[in-house]
Amino acid sequence: MRHILKCRKCGKYTLSKECECSGKAMENKPPKYSPEDKYGSYRRKAKEKQRMTEELL
Repeated sequence: MRHILKCRKCGKYTLSKECECSGKAMENKPPKYSPEDKYGSYRRKAKEKQRMTEELL
């Protein structure tokens, strides 16, 4: 099965491993989510801060 790849150099999406601009393409998938990851506390603090600033507007 083929996946959509994104060029690192120009940002275009392609199905081949090399882009037309001669840049390498990489998979465009987000990291796997886990509620127990080591960055979870930072993510929750950032969301809380964002919610507080939105209420003040």
